[in-house]
Amino acid sequence: MPKGVYKLPEIKNEPVLSYAPGSIERETLKKTLSELNKGGLDIPMIIDGKEIRTNNTKEIRPPHNHQNLLGYYHQGDKSHVQMAIDAALKAKPSWEAMNWESRAAIFLKAADLIAGPYRSQFNAVTMIGQSKNAYQSEIDAVCELIDFYRYNVKNMHEIYNMQPNSSPGIWNRMVWRPLEGFIFALTPFNFTSIAGNLGAAPALMGNTVVWKPSKTAVYSAHLIMKVLKEAGLPDGVINLIYVGGKEATDVIFDHREFAGLHFTGSTEVFNSMWKSIASNITKYKSYPRIVGETGGKDYIFAEKTANAKQVATAITRGAFEYQGQKCSAASRAYIPINLWDDVKKFVADDLSKIKTGVVEDFSNFVNAVIDEESFDKLAKVIEDAKSSPDTEIVCGGNYDKSTGYFIYPTVIQAKRPDYITMKEELFGPIITVYVYDPEEIDAVLDLLDKSTDYALTGAIFSSDRAQIEKLTAKLTHTAGNFYINDKPTGAVVDQQPFGGSRGSGTNDKAGSVLNLLRWVSPQCIKETFVPATDYMYPNFMEE
Repeated sequence: MPKGVYKLPEIKNEPVLSYAPGSIERETLKKTLSELNKGGLDIPMIIDGKEIRTNNTKEIRPPHNHQNLLGYYHQGDKSHVQMAIDAALKAKPSWEAMNWESRAAIFLKAADLIAGPYRSQFNAVTMIGQSKNAYQSEIDAVCELIDFYRYNVKNMHEIYNMQPNSSPGIWNRMVWRPLEGFIFALTPFNFTSIAGNLGAAPALMGNTVVWKPSKTAVYSAHLIMKVLKEAGLPDGVINLIYVGGKEATDVIFDHREFAGLHFTGSTEVFNSMWKSIASNITKYKSYPRIVGETGGKDYIFAEKTANAKQVATAITRGAFEYQGQKCSAASRAYIPINLWDDVKKFVADDLSKIKTGVVEDFSNFVNAVIDEESFDKLAKVIEDAKSSPDTEIVCGGNYDKSTGYFIYPTVIQAKRPDYITMKEELFGPIITVYVYDPEEIDAVLDLLDKSTDYALTGAIFSSDRAQIEKLTAKLTHTAGNFYINDKPTGAVVDQQPFGGSRGSGTNDKAGSVLNLLRWVSPQCIKETFVPATDYMYPNFMEE
């Protein structure tokens, strides 16, 4: 086989299509939505490249139209977890030995398939299954997933080029080995791109994977596997299973070959898994890599010189896009009293125009929350706020689950900065505002810093450069992704590497070199061309 140091194709961010009225992509997507809404789904697990069906089927219904039965997926059990582990370990030697450019080509081809022939299908499946509007799906299920696959290849290439220096007569080399064993990827419902990346990133580096998606994102997960297989991914490299969380972790965390966890989800679940891994640490061949992006209580902080309209727009977009079901979504805001009336007016004006409903109507800005459990939790938060003497519902406060799980955009004003919705993650279209006296800004900044253990995203707004510098320094540990005069959402691969610290995760920045480095175990090789034949060093010689 010919050898070379291969130059990669040009890697750049995938352009976001507009889906404006009259556009070809809008027409194509509407046709695809109509076709897929007919249902008839029968979604198997994929283990060792084979479709696995069971007698235990679960319904798939759109969150925004729970009367529509799309079909079923096949629920597995512990035996299927073991099958997936066995398949991953069987596939490992040949996958690890495959030339890096062949592994790269698989994911570059998958990116092109998503960008081209599968674009409308990825959007439609995500829109129907996870209740995203066309724009939110386009930036996630298409553009970000493509960017992950392409930039992961670029970052892998950079890692392989990270080589030590050598001295005369010696050649030093760094071998970037995959981890020993298998990786467990546990993925969330809210971003198809994250679900597609958490297994793919370790796989690109030569690892094999057991992948458990959220039960509310099985539809899009199966499509990802379909495209990866078409792109040439060998059987057993990524194994897709639909099982309960405890069934998966009981088997996986008890296995000697468990090598790493790639996770996005709640802090509570992540902490629980970390404890389980720690309690089993003596069983493992090596120390497992634990990589997780978890919860957030993301903020917008406006300083007294901020532009009220800009702050209001950041609240509307940052809190209510995709129903606030983003780890980065703004869910608390600190607004100075001199701006509050204008900010409140502008937000109220935005919300008076925003439409809520099904994804098939492209004019709907807000769609449904993911399931009934989420709906019930959020509805209770709203009712509690309505009855509390410490809060006022400024905008919204309505909800309805008769046809879909619709929580209408809601703004709560908290009279106390420690009200529960200023501290706890909600994961819905609800933001709580605390109005403060600008003369007490330092005390309020301390409150912001200490109110929660989360540190994922945060945004500040100010027209005063000295204040921007002060706020940036004061809030340095409150967010892994920090925004100046912008909403705290919308990170783009290779532009704003994403991740948080404190209770928000290990901050390994998905889509960057930092993340891929977690999935390799470097080996340094020193080769001496003319070995020594005398054990003596000059300092031992006599005068």
